[in-house]
Order: sequence, then structure tokens, then C-alpha cells
Amino acid sequence: MYCTNCGEQMDNAQAVCTKCGFAKGTGNKYCGNCGAEVQPGQAVCTKCGCVVNEAQRQANAARAKADSELAGQDKTVLILVAVFLGGLGIHNFMMGETKKGVFKLVMTLVGGWICGAGLIVSLVFTIIDIVKIASGTYIVDPDKLV
Repeated sequence: MYCTNCGEQMDNAQAVCTKCGFAKGTGNKYCGNCGAEVQPGQAVCTKCGCVVNEAQRQANAARAKADSELAGQDKTVLILVAVFLGGLGIHNFMMGETKKGVFKLVMTLVGGWICGAGLIVSLVFTIIDIVKIASGTYIVDPDKLV
């Protein structure tokens, strides 16, 4: 950990930098992860890729929290929809995962007509989704296909 005001290396337990006297995380001249100098308004450190802008860091934390809450949907409703319409990917559409929903829908309809394997694979993915939703480990990712 580095002081974000002067770039001096700090111990994780330190609340204040002993070199410049600034409180941990209050400066904006250096990356707190690697100590590299950052430009005013820079959101990400070009050396290590860590977020250096506090507003951006808070926005990322809020986005992660919203994703972990299954896009604001009630867990019971999602499980019921997944049980009855999961093969069609309807629960994925409800959570904002359009690509995944379309993939399951096409796999079920087209694969089900051809040999039935698409339907079976879609149902296996649905069972996995139900278990993840019920256990609270489902992560909403709109860009993920499967």
C-alpha cells in the first residue's frame, strides 16, 4: 500500500502517512496500490490497472452490490420462473442477461426439434442457475453467454 498523496510506501495498519501526514486514501497524486504517479482526473492507474478515482471506486462498488442482488429481482420469483420456464431462459431475461436468455431460448427451440440434446443441455444449465440463485452465489453478468 502506498500513500496517495506522496507515494511513500505505507503499512496496511497505518491510518496516516508518516512522511506527509495525509490520512490513508485522501490524496490523489499517486496510486495507492503501486505508488505510480497519476494525473488529475485519471480513473485507472496505467501501471497496475487499479481504480485511483474515489468516485469511480464507489461507483464500481455500487455496481457490484447491485449485481450481487440479482438485478433487484426477488429470489423466490426467480426460482419459480426458472423452474417452470428456465429451459426457455426467461429468468435470464428478467435479470438483464439478454444474450444468455436468447442462447437458451434458441438452444431449446432449435435443439429440441433436431435431436433433443439442446433441450437437455438447456435444462442442465437451468438446474445450475436454480442452485446458484437459491444459494445466493449467482452473479449477474449481461455480457456472459453461458
